[in-house]
Amino acid sequence: MKNTSLVLITLLVSAISFAQKPIFTSAKIKAATVYFNAAELTQNTSVNLPAGTSEIVIKNVANHLNQNTIQIAAPSSVTVLSVQFTNNYISEFEIDESNPVIKRVRDSITWVKKEIKRIQILNNSNKQAIVLLDNNQSVTGANTGLNVAELIKLVDYSKAKRTELENTIVDLQEKEENWNKKLTALNSKLEFNTKNEEKTSTGKLILQVMTNTAGIVPLDITYITNSATWRPFYDLRAESIKAPINMMYKAQVFQNSGIDWKKVKLTLSSGNPNQNNQAPELQPWFLRYHEEILSVAPAGSGPKNDALKEVVVVGYGTQKKATKQESSSISNYTTINENQLNVSFDIDIPYDILSNWKAHSVSLKEIKLPATYNYYAAPGADKEAFLLAEIEDYSKYNLLQGEANIIFEGMYVGKTNINPNQTADTLKLSMGRDKKIAIKREKVADKSGTKFLSSYKEQTFTYDITVKNNKKEDIEIELKDQYPLSTDKEITVELTDSGKAKVNQETGMLNWNLKLAANETKKIRISYKVKYPKDKNIDNL
Repeated sequence: MKNTSLVLITLLVSAISFAQKPIFTSAKIKAATVYFNAAELTQNTSVNLPAGTSEIVIKNVANHLNQNTIQIAAPSSVTVLSVQFTNNYISEFEIDESNPVIKRVRDSITWVKKEIKRIQILNNSNKQAIVLLDNNQSVTGANTGLNVAELIKLVDYSKAKRTELENTIVDLQEKEENWNKKLTALNSKLEFNTKNEEKTSTGKLILQVMTNTAGIVPLDITYITNSATWRPFYDLRAESIKAPINMMYKAQVFQNSGIDWKKVKLTLSSGNPNQNNQAPELQPWFLRYHEEILSVAPAGSGPKNDALKEVVVVGYGTQKKATKQESSSISNYTTINENQLNVSFDIDIPYDILSNWKAHSVSLKEIKLPATYNYYAAPGADKEAFLLAEIEDYSKYNLLQGEANIIFEGMYVGKTNINPNQTADTLKLSMGRDKKIAIKREKVADKSGTKFLSSYKEQTFTYDITVKNNKKEDIEIELKDQYPLSTDKEITVELTDSGKAKVNQETGMLNWNLKLAANETKKIRISYKVKYPKDKNIDNL
């Protein structure tokens, strides 16, 4: 019986201790590591804890977070019993009345409310006096003992007094309206001050803690939220085809966590914290025959080919230390760390990233890229020449796939894409179109046509490709064209004139490397024949 009583007393004391007034505190964000699909936030705060068990409500955390990633670091004297996340916490203790700004507004609201109450009392008294005057006038009117002179005097008094009271009521009502406007403004100011620190955040952490020693306790909080992302992008500047490329490595950071990141230490990582890290297991591979299922196709529809999927294998080297590129104001504040799984950028400049899902531009690094420039054209696809910059040994620059702005010879010429996830040793960057190189690809009518040979028909295609260099300096240009290939034994293709191109018979590609002096023109002719049954048509010839 004694043991049962002891257990009940212990449970009662525990329940009373947990029923105490919660201790509210607001977390400040210190650092954010942003991934392509999430962010790890680091926040801290401090609370004045009494001895025993306490409930702590930590405000100003993300609206949505992964509860499995919450970590609370506390001194060894404090035991964290439980952690709970909520974004629907309601309590009468929400407002921090110890804040001096809030206290001043509260005092002003109390004083204004008293003034409004005084006005309402005066107005009510004046209204009652008017009622008494009206009632007294009815009584005296019925009293036949008054002579005419006394009655006139009484009516004049009642009229003057009633007018005075009604004017006073109008003045008091106007004062009451003014005081109510001031009260509304003060309430708005109170609401702003109480919500300013967490103007959009509804997320809160509820901690149950226990300590034997009272005092101020620091708490460090980390967790992962999916309401953030970043993507790399670049500015590419080149003054001429003889100068290196000045690359500004940038990032666009987006977040909508519910809290504004003010003066935060930012780290951008190419990693994926939400990725499944379970190594795959292979299952037995059993062969089976394909069973064709016949179906009726809709009228007018033709066969559809399944989309081909391209698989790019990216190799990772051993861990590297951050390498310092061209010295600059931005570069000196960014440290690049590369390991076998990802690349991260540690930025020492504090940034403000607002919670609004809008792009915030962050400069990471300035890099001078040695480049070799060449012109390229494929007139069968686009009748303009493109300037390409070739970058060797590009892996040392820690580039990530992203969009790039091109500024060439001081002019913005458009955008391009940087894709370092390739197997080639040289990275080719498209620097835009050059209008001073004129290219034409024309079909030669008298050398093209169709012939019918018994059960077959033969089509001949002949094209002249003309390239003119309208620039003041010599150029080198890579020119590409192609002829069709056959995958059907009934279709034969013959390249009758390659125009002295380098021919790849497996892909049907024709390649020329031309050197053109200033104002020089060169013409190339290509021709091929396609033979196939005359009762059939080729729809992509």
